[in-house]
Amino acid sequence: MAQTVSIKEVARLADVSVGTVSNVLNRPEKVAESTRIRVQTIIEQTGFVRSESARQLRAGSSRMLAMLVLDMGNPFFVSVAKGAERAARDAGLGVMLGNSAGRADEEAYYLSLFAEQRVRGVLVTPADHSGRHVRDFARHGIPFVHVDRMVPESEGCSVSVDDVVGGTLAVRHLLAAGHRSVTYISGPMGLPQCRDRHAGALAALAEAGLPADALRHVEAARLDVASGIDAGARLLGLRDHPTAVFCANDLLALGVLQSLYAAGVRVPDDMAIVGYDDIEFAAAAVVPLTSVRQPSARMGRTAAELLIEETGEEAADHRHRAIVLQPELVVRGSSLRRPA
Repeated sequence: MAQTVSIKEVARLADVSVGTVSNVLNRPEKVAESTRIRVQTIIEQTGFVRSESARQLRAGSSRMLAMLVLDMGNPFFVSVAKGAERAARDAGLGVMLGNSAGRADEEAYYLSLFAEQRVRGVLVTPADHSGRHVRDFARHGIPFVHVDRMVPESEGCSVSVDDVVGGTLAVRHLLAAGHRSVTYISGPMGLPQCRDRHAGALAALAEAGLPADALRHVEAARLDVASGIDAGARLLGLRDHPTAVFCANDLLALGVLQSLYAAGVRVPDDMAIVGYDDIEFAAAAVVPLTSVRQPSARMGRTAAELLIEETGEEAADHRHRAIVLQPELVVRGSSLRRPA
């Protein structure tokens, strides 16, 4: 293993003080050009890397944000993370990523780890519906922003999408196509996103003068493809098949599509499908998937910008905000034909 070069060794080889090397690294404008070039040459030759933990102790702040997402297996959260990473990079910061996988115990583990690392701030999509772990984390005094979850401004900043509007867009589209037998396939209804999308679907029925019981509901164990396949099989087991399905996310919808395809059910001729998120795979499905698009990358970037503002030089002027972005419906082949 190669020996780590210390800042003292760099100073000795460059024939300068340790303070001069520190200035080259942190305040280069204070060092004469010839000295700066000599020190930088030694740094390049020796492969010296500054200790970020030591720098953090001296400066009293970290250059790392942390992000805890609900499911890194979902391309939606990958896109959110990319948006956050881009904003952090533009500000000269990095992002440490954790995946709770929808588990409260994993959420508690990562929040504790982020606190130990004294990160600059945290972007979090809570897995614990009670919010207990986030409230516990708040005691450390590290700023945080809720992502894909709206909270009162008194509890901090948040960036979310209006999922009630999204659910309304999806079911309004199906009703406009002539469907009167619609089933909503959700993940666990403990998730606010699933509840809000269901509320939006009911709002579309009320808008059309239809009763709430015109919408049937199948609750899946998780928001993934495997759960969608299982939900599709349960759907086919119903006495009267619906003519249309609205799924709480695209992974569920793609699973349902697989299940229907395997059973010989034609989409959209026999059953229309609408998903949610508009992940990259939606347009590439065997039947291109109609989906409610969330501005995922914008959500991540906006959340990171709020966190950077709260932890930056103008933090004293920061005011918590709850930013709600708007979804849009992207219509593709999975919902285009009218029922017979």
